[in-house]
Amino acid sequence: MNKKYFLLILLALLLPLGLQAQKPPQDMDRFLDNLLKRMTLEEKIGQLNLPVTGEITTGQAKSSDIATKIKRGEVGGLFNLKGVDKIRDVQRLAVENSRLGIPLLFGMDVIHGYETIFPIPLGLSCTWDIPAIEESARIAAVEASADGISWTFSPMVDISRDPRWGRVSEGSGEDPFLGALIARAMVRGYQGKDMSRNDEIMACIKHFALYGAAEAGRDYNTVDMSRQRMFNDYMLPYQAGVEAGAGSVMASFNEVEGVPATANKWLMTDVLRGAWGFNGFVVTDFTGISEMIEHGIGDLQTVSARAINAGVDMDMVSEGFIGTLKKSVEEGKVSVETVNTACRRILEAKYKLGLFDNPYKYCDLKRPARDIFTKEHRAAARKIAGESFVLLKNEGLSPTLAPVLPLSPTGTIAVIGPLANTRSNMPGTWSVAAVLDKSPSLVEGLTEWVGNQGKILYAKGSNLIGDAAYEERATMFGRSLNRDNRTDQQLLDEALKIASQADVIVAALGESSEMSGESSSRTNLNLPDVQHTLLEALLKTGKPVVLVLFTGRPLVLNWEQEHVPAILNVWFGGSEAGPAIGDV
Repeated sequence: MNKKYFLLILLALLLPLGLQAQKPPQDMDRFLDNLLKRMTLEEKIGQLNLPVTGEITTGQAKSSDIATKIKRGEVGGLFNLKGVDKIRDVQRLAVENSRLGIPLLFGMDVIHGYETIFPIPLGLSCTWDIPAIEESARIAAVEASADGISWTFSPMVDISRDPRWGRVSEGSGEDPFLGALIARAMVRGYQGKDMSRNDEIMACIKHFALYGAAEAGRDYNTVDMSRQRMFNDYMLPYQAGVEAGAGSVMASFNEVEGVPATANKWLMTDVLRGAWGFNGFVVTDFTGISEMIEHGIGDLQTVSARAINAGVDMDMVSEGFIGTLKKSVEEGKVSVETVNTACRRILEAKYKLGLFDNPYKYCDLKRPARDIFTKEHRAAARKIAGESFVLLKNEGLSPTLAPVLPLSPTGTIAVIGPLANTRSNMPGTWSVAAVLDKSPSLVEGLTEWVGNQGKILYAKGSNLIGDAAYEERATMFGRSLNRDNRTDQQLLDEALKIASQADVIVAALGESSEMSGESSSRTNLNLPDVQHTLLEALLKTGKPVVLVLFTGRPLVLNWEQEHVPAILNVWFGGSEAGPAIGDV
């Protein structure tokens, strides 16, 4: 067969699968050179602006406040807009109603799954199954891209060794070697081979740098360490993600060597681009530029200039770039070349994603029904959730008796605790796209496992914590545990009555999903007060007790280790955690 003819046949077979032949780099350079020549300074600065929006509804894109900015070329991308129909409407606005028709990036915090939710990243790290972790990111990319998303603010690769820090739940723990393996796997999973397919999206390594080392585990606190410790203990996962080809990096909130990371030229230029050869773009964290004002280093114009001169390319939410950079250029505080460089990096990302060739690449209205929350994706989530659980202890009630686990599906099992029958808390923190009522609770998962062989009884037993105001803060974003207004004693009495009818007790205790995550530092890492009281009472019944521990961080379990015969740490296992716990 003629070689040329064979290659044409092969290309025809591959294109329907979503594969595209990659254009040579010089094509991109020529295209962008020409585009930049046509852009005004205001339009270049507009590409560096990333506002947040969640308010646009289908059919109303043209009348929203953000629409005016898009038409003027003052927006480079949007984030946390959910729904392919909404995204298509807004993309059309940019492409068909702005002067140059430059497409937008659409980003979202797709941290451990889109609608099919996998275990929180700390739980994923406990699998030590790197192909499974890559698969979780691949499925997340398929689902997010089906709903119009082209960019995820993940993976979070911060090393953390202080469990008081709430965001330990979002990272891979304390080990830089494991963190580096996971960073590479997540980037590969999101971006695929080269982001040419319509089910591959751009990754974002965050938070650069050292965010997980905040003093005393207090979120946003300062970081102070030697460079010896910095590069030995903390930097490797960032570097691994960059070397894997991540398209973007996010600056962290904290200071490094007394300078906010968002204005730290040593970090953003010397290390990231000079030493590691990063050629993507850097985006701030949410209001990262304007928050530098509180560090005492200048007003909005000053901190915006410091950020872009340090090597930051895109401003998330602060609107410091869009509001002050033109003035800074006119005053000689920022050069036109610096603005051009930042703008070009954003445009290169859009080019590499294929958005100039097809601005609606991620806007196929048929894909959501076909590709999101599928049976196959949920099966993968269930399997991976089971791998993430950690059996901390498994003994008998006495040295002569068999270990409590595994349970038998026959007989009667009492499932007791404030986290036993909640769907909304199963996915865990940072599951912003999850449909919360689709995640089976532990009670439902064990009921499925038992089937017709045995019986599941349920009692709440206690509220999450004695402090009602604390519980309200810890169950935000639609994750309420529906606080029970009965007294603690009434809840406990009901639980003991249910327990008396059972052969074994499963105590579903720990944190709610939002007790860990951003702005969720804790000083007391024990089980909350009323839950500990409940657990003590259940153990006094003399029946076998299995503590199923929900948590986004390591907890202090000295008392539990001494008194509870079986402890299974399930973290927050995602949308299929309930059935997966039954499997395990």
